[in-house]
Amino acid sequence: MTPLRQRTIKAMQMRGFSPRTHDSDLGAVRGLAKYTRRAPDALSGADVQRYFEYLVTERQLAPASVRLAYQGIRFLYREVLGWSALDLEVALPKCPQRIPGLLTRAEVASILDACTDARYRTMLALCYGCGLRLSEVLTVRVGDIDSERKLLRIDQGKGAKDRLVALSPTLLEQLRADWRLYRPSGWLFAGRDGEPLCPTTLQRAFKQAKRQAGVTKVGGIHGLRHYAEYRIMPSSTERTQEDRPVAAYCSA
Repeated sequence: MTPLRQRTIKAMQMRGFSPRTHDSDLGAVRGLAKYTRRAPDALSGADVQRYFEYLVTERQLAPASVRLAYQGIRFLYREVLGWSALDLEVALPKCPQRIPGLLTRAEVASILDACTDARYRTMLALCYGCGLRLSEVLTVRVGDIDSERKLLRIDQGKGAKDRLVALSPTLLEQLRADWRLYRPSGWLFAGRDGEPLCPTTLQRAFKQAKRQAGVTKVGGIHGLRHYAEYRIMPSSTERTQEDRPVAAYCSA
C-alpha cells in the first residue's frame, strides 16, 4: 500500500466514512491513476480535467457515476493533498431529476407476493414495514431485535445515529422464522461466508419481483422506504380492501 493511499484511508476513517464510501472514493482515485499512469499527487489540474473529459466523452458514463468519481477525487485533493477549490474546477454533466414513483399498497403487496425467495421477501418486508435503508436491512444483527418490546435497534444509521423502530407482531414472527431456519449468531441475514449479504443481491431480487409483479414505476428498493415514510396506515377496523394484502406481511 502506497503512503498516499494510507493517508487517504486514514483521512476517511477520521471523518467516519462508511465502508461503502471508502470503496467508492478509493476506486475513483484508482481509476484516475490508471488513466494517467501517474501517481495522483504528481498530476496537475489540467490532468484531472482531461480525465473527466474522458469519462464523459469516451467512456460516456452516466452523470451520477461521473459525479461519484468527482467526489472521491475531490476529497483526495482537497482534504488529503490540500489543493484549493479552484485547482479542481471541472465541468460536470447535469443529472436528470427524476422523482421516484410512490408505490401504492397494492403494488407493494404484489411485489412481495412476486418475490419467491422467503428470505428476500422477509428483508423487503422489513424495509417496507420499518422504513429501513438497504444498508440498514443488510446489517441487522440478531441482538438488535428486542422481542419483548417489539423494537428493532438500528445501529449507526445514516448520519452515525442510532434509533429504535417498532416491529409489528407479523414482521417479528417473520424474523423469528428466518432465524429458526438459518440459525445466525451475528448478522441476521448473513451470507455463506458469515458476512452481510451483498447489496446487489437484494437489489436484484427486488427488481425481479417488481418486474414479475408488473410494476413499472421509476425507482429501486429505496421506494419501499419512501412508501413507509409517507403512508398513513388506518386502524384495523378502518382498513380498506387495498390495505389487507400488505397487512399480511407487516401489519401493525
